[in-house]
Amino acid sequence: MAIHLTKESKILVQGMTGGEGMKHTRRMLAAGTNVVGGVNPRKAGRTVDFPDRPVPVFGSVAEGMDATGADVTVVFVPPAFTKAAVTEAADAGIGLAVVITEGVPVHDSVAFLDRARKRGTRVIGPNCPGLISPGQSGAGIIPADITKPGRIGLVSKSGTLTYQLMYELRDIGFSTCVGIGGDPVVGTTHIDCLTAFQEDPETDLIVLIGEIGGDAEERAAAYIRDHVTKPVVGYIAGFTAPEGRTMGHAGAIVSGSSGTARAKQQALEAAGVRVGRTPTETARHVLAVLDSGA
Repeated sequence: MAIHLTKESKILVQGMTGGEGMKHTRRMLAAGTNVVGGVNPRKAGRTVDFPDRPVPVFGSVAEGMDATGADVTVVFVPPAFTKAAVTEAADAGIGLAVVITEGVPVHDSVAFLDRARKRGTRVIGPNCPGLISPGQSGAGIIPADITKPGRIGLVSKSGTLTYQLMYELRDIGFSTCVGIGGDPVVGTTHIDCLTAFQEDPETDLIVLIGEIGGDAEERAAAYIRDHVTKPVVGYIAGFTAPEGRTMGHAGAIVSGSSGTARAKQQALEAAGVRVGRTPTETARHVLAVLDSGA
């Protein structure tokens, strides 16, 4: 089992013929992901010969869906064109849009996320590494060789910390790892993923990675307390971050007593979540929970 992405997923890549799109499409194909087409109106009708197999280029998401049955799109387009790309995908009725692009204006994100919700399209991102169900499929830029299939579910604001926790727990493995992105406004939240992992019969434990800024982790803690029966282990990045300074992601800023790592840790621990202060300590908590059978 996996959440949101399985071996049956058929993937389009918007911006496939650009530098980043080409590089990561090549990596997705090498990992066994079923990339069925690219989207670029200026290069429609062409075929790109990747080492694993040729991939056709379509003029629109709707055209690609009609020709291939695609149900996922990965967006590798510049920030100025991201709103149009996601809106096009949502209007075509795609089930999942994974928006890798960083630097998207917040007002654009608000607009295309509203459009996507109305059209029934789930958006992951923007400014995210995507998601991967090891051994099945990967949509985005998460390397496929870090870990193996297993029974841990991972949801994270940080791409780098996603990779590190995957590596720390590589001997156990993961059902799905989701990088939701660190912008102030994102399409899929910690709570969305907690809900999906709670319902997934082959996810036994959930790892939640948060960071300073906002109140997403506090809201996740309240949700865990009331709705999640599976064990959850957490990590919050930013214990040493100075007040009032944006750290890394656009949403990672502490203002006064709001959004601190300590406040998030306290909220999660009050909900029964073990919280590590480093990725390695977090991995040790996971092993301890699994060993205890909790």
